Amino acid sequence: MRCLLWAGRLATDLQTHNDKNCGIAISEGSRNAIARALAKTSSSIYDHLKPTGGIRPVPRKRSRLALTLVEREEISRGLVAQQSIRAIARALGRAPSTVSREIRRNGGSTRYRAVESDKSAWDRGRRPKQCKLALNERLARLVATKLQMNWSPEQIAGWLKAEHPRDERYHVSHETIYQTLFIQARGALKKELTLHLRSQRTIRRSKHAKSKGVGQGEIKDIVSIRERPASVEDRAVPGHWEGDLIAGSKNTHIATLVERHTRYVMLVRVPSKDTKTVINALIKHAHKLPRELYKSLTWDRGKELSDHKEFSLATDIQVYFCDPRSPWQRGSNENTNGLLRQYFPKRTDLSVHSQSHLNKVARQLNERPRKTLGYRTPAQKFNECVASTV
Repeated sequence: MRCLLWAGRLATDLQTHNDKNCGIAISEGSRNAIARALAKTSSSIYDHLKPTGGIRPVPRKRSRLALTLVEREEISRGLVAQQSIRAIARALGRAPSTVSREIRRNGGSTRYRAVESDKSAWDRGRRPKQCKLALNERLARLVATKLQMNWSPEQIAGWLKAEHPRDERYHVSHETIYQTLFIQARGALKKELTLHLRSQRTIRRSKHAKSKGVGQGEIKDIVSIRERPASVEDRAVPGHWEGDLIAGSKNTHIATLVERHTRYVMLVRVPSKDTKTVINALIKHAHKLPRELYKSLTWDRGKELSDHKEFSLATDIQVYFCDPRSPWQRGSNENTNGLLRQYFPKRTDLSVHSQSHLNKVARQLNERPRKTLGYRTPAQKFNECVASTV
């Protein structure tokens, strides 16, 4: 039903107004559905939405102080009856100067027409307000710099408020940043900066991505996540990690680890997915961290951790496994895997990346401010935990 309503509105815009400033934030599927409803191609709908980045503009409203069509009709009737401007103004309850300016700007008393004057006033009312980034070049440059560092608009907005709590010149909402990127007419930020967004989309779309749970078979002697201590659940204590593999082409993988308390990210290069290779890589990595900061590991039910008992024996780290088809139980890791796809796109060969490059990517993620940490960085939080163990 919503799709049909959008289709109706878009059809009206295309057939009557052809208003290039009208955009609709929709998903890919909705755009295709609208195209079918209008018997148009999907690309033609996209071309209509692209100038505004797929963002529905705020509906225009007349000021309550502006003359209405009914009042303009009374002015027209008064002029035909040769009434004075003061008499017309008195009948409308308006100032004579308001009526005088209305007549003068619309052709004078002999050429004044109510409908044409009302339409002209509506057209003249298009005075798009410049966005904050267009008015503040220094702020725009700062936002652009952080976007080039692959910060998200929400991270940038939160960081700016944390850095300049009392200076509203540096306060900008993440939605303003998004709209400035996607709406071509604003021009305060270069369109190329959208390539630094995680989605790399050219227009706004709804977020309906679904995680795919893939059955991995049985793993012997698993310890369920339901047996994990309560102290791990509330994230109050550092040292509890979530892990998984992200996959690329040619059966290549990277192990990803996220610390639950600090959201600190570490990436481990694994030459193959077999359990012996993965376990050995994780054991080697575990020995690089202080014992107090690596107490448990929560993993999905992938067979790459079939030898989890060997890992626990070598490191004294307990491994917990999520329930089947429940990746949300290690939500921090799932979120991080989504962020990593900006650096390691799907269907690309992950074996070409050295451990040095993986460390560089992890460092970049760890130096981004996080909303859940009060816009502090995971690196700051993790370093504090390391310092407390010394």
